[in-house]
Amino acid sequence: VPILKMNENKPGVSQNLACVFCRKNDDCPAKYGEKKTNEKWGLTVHYYCLLMSSGIWQRGEEEEGVYGFLIEDIKKEVTRASKLKCSVCKKTGASIGCVAPRCKRSYHFPCGLQRECVFQFTGNFASFCWNHRPVQVITSNNYRDSLPCTICLEFIDPIPTYSILRSPCCKNAWFHRDCLQAQAINAGVFFFRCTVCNNSDIFQKEMLRMGIHIPEKDASWELEENAYQELLQHYEHCDVRRCRCKEGRDYNVPDSKWEIKRCQCCGSSGTHLACSSLQSWEQNWECLECRGILYNSGNFQKAKKHTLPNTNVGITDCLLEESSPKLSGQSPGAQCKDLLRQGSKFRRDISTLIIELGFQIKKKPKRLFINKANIWNSALDGFRNRNFNPSYTIEIAYINENDHFGREQPGSKQEFLSLLMQQLENSPLFEGSLSKNLSLNSQALKENLYYEAGKMLAISLVHGGPSPGFFSKTLFNCLVYGPENTEPILDDVSDFDVAQIIIRVNTATSVADLNSLINDCYNYLELIGCLRLITSISDKYMLAKDILVYHVIKRVQAPFESFKQGLKTLGVLEKIQTYPEAFCNIFCHKPESLSAKILSDLFTVHTLSDVQALGFWNSYLQAVEDGKSTVTMEDILIFATGCNSIPPAGFKPTPSIECLHMDFPVGNKCNNCLTLPITSTYKEFQENMDFAIKNTLRLEKEEISHFSGH
Repeated sequence: VPILKMNENKPGVSQNLACVFCRKNDDCPAKYGEKKTNEKWGLTVHYYCLLMSSGIWQRGEEEEGVYGFLIEDIKKEVTRASKLKCSVCKKTGASIGCVAPRCKRSYHFPCGLQRECVFQFTGNFASFCWNHRPVQVITSNNYRDSLPCTICLEFIDPIPTYSILRSPCCKNAWFHRDCLQAQAINAGVFFFRCTVCNNSDIFQKEMLRMGIHIPEKDASWELEENAYQELLQHYEHCDVRRCRCKEGRDYNVPDSKWEIKRCQCCGSSGTHLACSSLQSWEQNWECLECRGILYNSGNFQKAKKHTLPNTNVGITDCLLEESSPKLSGQSPGAQCKDLLRQGSKFRRDISTLIIELGFQIKKKPKRLFINKANIWNSALDGFRNRNFNPSYTIEIAYINENDHFGREQPGSKQEFLSLLMQQLENSPLFEGSLSKNLSLNSQALKENLYYEAGKMLAISLVHGGPSPGFFSKTLFNCLVYGPENTEPILDDVSDFDVAQIIIRVNTATSVADLNSLINDCYNYLELIGCLRLITSISDKYMLAKDILVYHVIKRVQAPFESFKQGLKTLGVLEKIQTYPEAFCNIFCHKPESLSAKILSDLFTVHTLSDVQALGFWNSYLQAVEDGKSTVTMEDILIFATGCNSIPPAGFKPTPSIECLHMDFPVGNKCNNCLTLPITSTYKEFQENMDFAIKNTLRLEKEEISHFSGH
């Protein structure tokens, strides 16, 4: 089936054309999904009408036909539907049928919406008529009065109906269906979650069951260009009583006495350095309003008197506007905002920051002997060796314990660090699926492995290793702002039983329910020190918070302190705390997916190469990206460099390509060089590339998997 170009760039074309399924010409993406017209075949469809039709499946790739539904299949489905009468409007073309056994109702998608049918946008995309649709069952209704929809805040009767839904994780959270659907469309699958407790897994499953469409896309606010531009604008105005600048209060010259310094508390007041007798930009300063609040709250020690500088500033102005000591109890939110306000000095490129850390590395080499089948213990032995210095240049020599001749093989440092970080991510030192927190492992604590893990991570970053990418936001915030300033969320709890207790606490609807729960979990709550007297239903919030803080933070206090000390190696932790925004991206998010363009740009051609082979190479990359090969982009990168992603500071040396008259490609990971075979046809080129890459990686995995873990 040929790839068909839709008229998506011509907004007016499909506006007046009717959908072949529902026969309506409405263009309403929020209700019926996006409307598209294929001019070649004269087909106009609403996305939801197509998706929900009972007799059609997506057999093509996303770019084939219409949304991956082949044209021939769409035509067959239209023919099938033409014989079915809609149970609502009594017209033919009802392509959607109720999946309940023995139910014969069929309907158009808009008619189904009108009669409050439920369409499940997941699994087999089932549809249920008004008699058989899923309902939310509540055991008791203790809500006599109206409650607000937690999205629009309009009061509603807390009774589950088609248009009123209840959160599965917070029983006192109610929503309008329309409010939920609008939020799901805007938030997408990555950000759609309970508005009360932030749970995503349980919440999304229930909402999908009840017919809420959660699109697999990023949130609309993430896609909007310059959506947060106003946050990056700096306040630039001198607000002190007597501004001494002849050029005016808005005059700002960086790195001079006329540079404007913003209040470190609110950021919405400013002063020229000279107007408040500040000697440098680094000195802290608060405006009069914030100074008054801090002074009255008892958190501020009045600065000691000192001799006034010889200036024309009045004595009263100097006393009120002088710089103050840095506040130690600053909240993480205030610290984040303060960093943002301080401008470009704190918004630094992550690659630059890691390159700066790399300046500590001395040219004195230190060789590590690594057994690929036992990466973890090999690295542990090497890093614990008394002659090892983390600031020396690391050289890798691979050894095999079964080789009685003791032969060494030169290895790639970046490959070793990549393998080590994979071992660390999957080690018992961390718990969780994707976003991980520290675990409590008594044996690892006894062997000081948490310290070693922090040290490994620091060494890996400074020496050009990959992004960690597996930290939870909670763990990262604990490192940057301190555990006392960090609030964990339910997603941080990987223990199912503990998560269920917290959910039961959050969903309790009466004091009796809460006390019953406490009796059921008395021994556990007593053990962790979270027993508390319950006098009102609102006490459940503090109880849930106590359990969360204990399980995620207090329970792992010893591992955290040890890990934190290890991360101080080579000044890495201090750098993270200075530039948290830059480091958060590489600690809490996996690197961007590789594309044909990224790999094509990454590999440079240093020597005179075969033009045809280079053409085959670019075609091969495109074929891999399009899924027409058994190899992935990551496989190619691992084959050539030993890494499955591009390190934050880039590769050393830069990956290169050369072409030789040989049958199969060769990856030299020590110098990141990929040798391409010169073949007569592209088919032969692709087959040889696929065969060599897949088999080489398979053999390497088998070699590593011989060791069963640590």
